[in-house]
Amino acid sequence: QVQLVESGGGLVQAGGSLRLSCAVSGRTFSSYAMGWFRQAPGKERELVATIMWSSVTWYAASVKGRFTISRVNAENTVYLDMNSLKPEDTAVYYCAAQRLVLTSNPDYWGQGTQVTVSS
Repeated sequence: QVQLVESGGGLVQAGGSLRLSCAVSGRTFSSYAMGWFRQAPGKERELVATIMWSSVTWYAASVKGRFTISRVNAENTVYLDMNSLKPEDTAVYYCAAQRLVLTSNPDYWGQGTQVTVSS
């Protein structure tokens, strides 16, 4: 069983930065594709960024150039560095994991962490 625990959310002013962390239990973390989703009130869940076991990354157009996803396999941790934050980035952010390739319906989810960006 894989468990994911997010941390690092909070309140920040527009233009500010936050780092989200996702600690993953399990011995085979390095073989999992990891990603961050977000869901704002009244909106559909959105895939924000993914990182493969090979560290190949992908970003949604709305965050490309501002967000960076990374992973440290030795620490079983994935990070999302968020810079130049905008009010429209306000959402609950969820870490997700799936063997090899991350799809729109991952096998494992974290509990979510709130990010609020004030204007």
